[in-house]
Amino acid sequence: MADRISSDHPSVRTVRATLAETPSGVRVEIPADERDAVPLEEVVRIVLDGTERFARPERALTGDEGIVPGVYETPDGARDPAAGTDALPEWIDESDVRRGGSVLLDVVEPDFLYGLRAPGETAYYDAREPPSDSLARIAKDLESGSGNADETDE
Repeated sequence: MADRISSDHPSVRTVRATLAETPSGVRVEIPADERDAVPLEEVVRIVLDGTERFARPERALTGDEGIVPGVYETPDGARDPAAGTDALPEWIDESDVRRGGSVLLDVVEPDFLYGLRAPGETAYYDAREPPSDSLARIAKDLESGSGNADETDE
């Protein structure tokens, strides 16, 4: 069973970000000096109100900020937003946060598990180890449909 960890635990890094309006919805903007908090162009897990979802942080088109353009139910939705529904707008409507305001991004397990919460709130996360590099690589190969070069047909 995974350990539970609170957002105020010393091992959790917290970054203050902004919920910015976009023509198509809303996104999380991470300040340039905190952009290293998330891996860019990689799918990560993001917890919203206790529910684990997926996002693919990116570098902003202008400036040095990082952005989380949406949060989705599946890794495929994070990779191809047209294939999924962004859970971020609904979370904003149901939480004590507002568009244009601040949100806290918790780094629970770097490069793997993150959380979003309203300022002043405490969140609890199921902390667990990310998959080993070899397992993560196999999963990525399976998701992308690529085969293993070491395989031979008999």
